[in-house]
Amino acid sequence: MEETYLANVEGIKKTILHGGFGELPKFLTGSKVTFHFRTLKCDGDRTVIDDSKQAGRAMEIIIGNMFKLEVWEILISSMRTGEVAEFWCDVIHTGLYPTVAKSLRRIVEGKDPTDWHIHTCGLANMFAYHSLGYDDLDELQKEPQPLIFVIELLKVESPSAYQRETWAMNDDEKIKAVPLLHGMGNKLFKLARYPEALGKYREAVICLKNLQVKQKPWEIQWLKLEKMIVTLVLNYCQCLLKMEEYYEVLEQTTDILNNHPGTVKAYFLRAKAHAEVWNEAEAKADFEKVLEYDSGMTKTVKKELRILDSRMRDKEEEEKLQFKRMFHN
Repeated sequence: MEETYLANVEGIKKTILHGGFGELPKFLTGSKVTFHFRTLKCDGDRTVIDDSKQAGRAMEIIIGNMFKLEVWEILISSMRTGEVAEFWCDVIHTGLYPTVAKSLRRIVEGKDPTDWHIHTCGLANMFAYHSLGYDDLDELQKEPQPLIFVIELLKVESPSAYQRETWAMNDDEKIKAVPLLHGMGNKLFKLARYPEALGKYREAVICLKNLQVKQKPWEIQWLKLEKMIVTLVLNYCQCLLKMEEYYEVLEQTTDILNNHPGTVKAYFLRAKAHAEVWNEAEAKADFEKVLEYDSGMTKTVKKELRILDSRMRDKEEEEKLQFKRMFHN
């Protein structure tokens, strides 16, 4: 183990646990870096907070892409490929770790790291303390503290050596990717490849939400992005309907209508979802809202109401038969 020394940045100490090989890599802007990390508290037990090896997923960041936890780029840029090093980082570098860790944990759990599907508009939480959903991260968020990062540098790829995913794009690349993803989603939907279409719409929404958080809520650019997000989330809901995920459609459309009450398509999709789960009164109320906002939908709505009435009659007859069988067996 090499002697601990101060890096060329205030508030960081480094200890090399295992030397790497070759020359120091060229950490060019746009290079993709893959590494494992373990995050520890600076307590007597060196309590482990996160461990990418235990989670089974290596971390990837793009150099110069304004990753939320800037200190990781600083640490990695001092390492050789294959090197394992321990870094003590003062609180000035670790304040954002809880929010970054939440996103990483959600990815490992197979969940959306941005929570866009829960709140399309986050204004309700602007003035309230917001739990991250993990007790240990909530504790770190309330009381920031120095942390230890143990990092193993696996590889460094030049910008031309890999295909860039949307998470690795800069803002300009993200805004250009959105219409392409939207178009691919539409094509896949027409081909009845609903899970794949859903994935494209979701990816486009994440791009837009990442851009939107950099804008001031309700200002012009924010509103433009919000309009695009709502359109994509409604397309996402159409996929969910085809996939028979009715309760998620109810959640998504209700969220949209809470923030954008005149959204006709949201009322229509929510009505169809209510109809599928036998919420007759709620479905009819939403179909009435569709007609209130768009009389041009009259023919379509009447057709949906006929289907709903027929299904409800069939359900009633089936329940009567079941009731009779109970007393004849």
